[in-house]
Formats: sequence, structure tokens, C-alpha cells
Amino acid sequence: MHCFGDVHPEADEPVFHADWEARVLALTLATGSLGDWNIDQSRSARESLPPEVYVVSSYYRIWFEALERSIAAAGLLDGTHDGSARTWPQIERTLARGTSYAREAASPARFAVGDHVRTRMRHPAGHTRLPRYARDQTGTVVRVHGAYVFPDRSAVPIGDVPDPTPEWMYTVEIAGTDLWGSDSDPAVSVCLDAWEPYLEPAA
Repeated sequence: MHCFGDVHPEADEPVFHADWEARVLALTLATGSLGDWNIDQSRSARESLPPEVYVVSSYYRIWFEALERSIAAAGLLDGTHDGSARTWPQIERTLARGTSYAREAASPARFAVGDHVRTRMRHPAGHTRLPRYARDQTGTVVRVHGAYVFPDRSAVPIGDVPDPTPEWMYTVEIAGTDLWGSDSDPAVSVCLDAWEPYLEPAA
């Protein structure tokens, strides 16, 4: 995001900077295993925090603030939740099993490897996986993944049923000089996983 200065990676950065961060991750995984919200709804809860909270908060502070909202929306605090408690072995089995977001395609893929595409200039009101910096950029399709759950439609408010209609997903390579300007390293490029609604044929 603009106006936040340079990014300075922390050498030998620990996984967690404090014990509470590990607990927030554990709580997020444990409550997520209840099945009351999906990963896109969880991401949307973080992104919908007030700007004055989001932009000044650390990574796991954002997770914590959003988790509080998700727990409240699911009725886990006021006794209205109708689910049963989960034990750690149950949670561990759920995590080990994983969740597949691959789906059967309803139509053929619009793009193929080698196609030149442009990311759309779109500003959805809710969640999206198309980064702001990569909108209205030209790139090349380097991989066709298949059809997957479309995050923009999956991130409905907690309690609502997401639209299951899948969309094709591609990896699009964009030159770093197109993203960051002509004075950036010409050897650098960015590979972005992009769903078909994010893309259009390049002129």
C-alpha cells in the first residue's frame, strides 16, 4: 500500500513474535474446524476491519480482531450456536484431511498457456484475491490450474450460503517493470494466481 515506506524483511524472523500470536493461530484453526465459516469469509472478516484498526495492527492482531467478529457472528459467544465442542484429535484429523477447493468446470477454459491477458480494473465492495497493485496490468498465462471456488462469491457474510459456481484459475506472469516502473530490476517478474473473471484478452 502506498505511503507506508519501504519493506525491510526481518533477518531470521521467528514464526511468532509473542506467545499470544501462536494462540491466535491455534484459536483460528480450532474455531474454523467447526465449519461455521470458510477461508474466504475469514479473510473478508479481516479485510472489513475499520481502516484505523487494520492499517496500524500487526498481522496476528488483525487475525485476532477478525476472529472475535467471526465468533460473535456465528453465535459462539451467546449460546445460540447449535454445534458441539471439538476435541484436539478431531481438529487435528480435520486439518490433516484438508479441504479441496477444486470443482468440476461448467465450461471450457477461456485462456491457455501463452495467451496474453490483461487483469481487469475492478473495485469490488467485498473480498477479492486480485491485488490492487496488479489491476489493469498485462501478463502471460503460464499455467492453467483448473476450476476452483471463486473467492469473491465465496466470501459472503458468515451464516449465508456461498455461491458454489466455480471459475477457471490461471497463473499469470507480469513483468516487474510493468508493476514497479522502468527503474526496477528487469529480471524480476510476479506470478499471480488469477480467476477467469479477473482477466480479459490483452489488446
